[in-house]
Amino acid sequence: MVRWLLLALVLAAAPALIGRAVALEDGDLALTVTAETASQAAPYPREMVLLRIRGTYRAQIALEELRQPSLPHFGWTQLGRDRWFRTAIQGQEARGFERTVAVFPQGAGRFVIDPFVHRLTVVDGGERRLVEVRSAPLPIDVAAWRGPGGPDAPEPWWLPAQDLTVTDVWEPEPETLRLGEPARRTVTVEASGLTADALPPRPVLRTRGILTFAGPAERQTRITPAGPVARVTYRWDVRPGVPEPITLAAIAIPWFDTRARVMREAEIPARIVGAALRPAEEAPPPSGSPWRALTAGLAAFALGLGAWGTLRRREAPAAPALRALARAARRRDARGVRIALAEAERREPALAAAWRADPRTASRLAALDAALFGGAQAPAPDLAGLARDLARVRPRAPAVPDALAPLDGPRPARR
Repeated sequence: MVRWLLLALVLAAAPALIGRAVALEDGDLALTVTAETASQAAPYPREMVLLRIRGTYRAQIALEELRQPSLPHFGWTQLGRDRWFRTAIQGQEARGFERTVAVFPQGAGRFVIDPFVHRLTVVDGGERRLVEVRSAPLPIDVAAWRGPGGPDAPEPWWLPAQDLTVTDVWEPEPETLRLGEPARRTVTVEASGLTADALPPRPVLRTRGILTFAGPAERQTRITPAGPVARVTYRWDVRPGVPEPITLAAIAIPWFDTRARVMREAEIPARIVGAALRPAEEAPPPSGSPWRALTAGLAAFALGLGAWGTLRRREAPAAPALRALARAARRRDARGVRIALAEAERREPALAAAWRADPRTASRLAALDAALFGGAQAPAPDLAGLARDLARVRPRAPAVPDALAPLDGPRPARR
């Protein structure tokens, strides 16, 4: 009788034991989704947000398929292939899964990412069965832009990026062009943290006296584990239309630094086209006597040498350092700018004093020192703009004594 009673108790507890084993196995299958941005602040529209989808599975998996929810309020791109690796749960061996998706919110507000579903075919007791593992819904708050410009403004182009560089290449150099000779200008803009379709359209390159013919823009997106890197290449055929130098003005490209949370400005630099030479197709004038030509050439050489010497004597002591500063600013080399500043201050202390006294430059010089030597990660100022403003500042002229004052003291009062 006791034996039958024990058997009945075991049979009654069997479903509960089986259910507990299944629940424990299901608890070992976890899927999470987290959102990452370049900073701790809420992202703005069209700013990159990384979704990290991670799974940990303590089971033998035969087949798997991750189903992504529809993302109606986001643009998105997957960053590379899925990654499987070995891990552990409470000291027991398990398998890890990871996928990274970059999403770009299309507007401001609060949005919810629906669950990702990982369909797993697991081997259980020699048999296969299908298990669906779901992540929790993920809310994402997208901030509205405050201030001028921004995502909804038609101008300037909204460009949120982690980093941005501009390169400008001419073939041949524009200063060597003569009337009617062509050159190819190639400008490349590269930005990290966005896709190529988010880069601005080709800028307008038009100046009176210069003929420009624009080619098609070439766009490319390169996928990296940290996010997409976008590149666009603009090309123009440039031809001087007048026999004198013409300046192509600089073109500013404003962009939002998603790491420092500040607006910055890149620049397509200004260039001088043409060298005031006679047209290439014009025939040279007939030459006169060879002795007369030789005399004229020697006289021109002597005049040029004298003028060059005069210009060298009149050049400010800090001029070479200022040229080095401008080159470093175009390369966005903050340390090179600081080295050139130190050289300019050494050569011309009065100019350095004028920089520190000018309110337009003093604060940015302090910001540059803080970015290079401060303990915190302070952002560097706009180096190109700083170089332009430094070049405009002139040292104060020293006080000139009255040339008519007597040498032996003040003049006697008139009666």
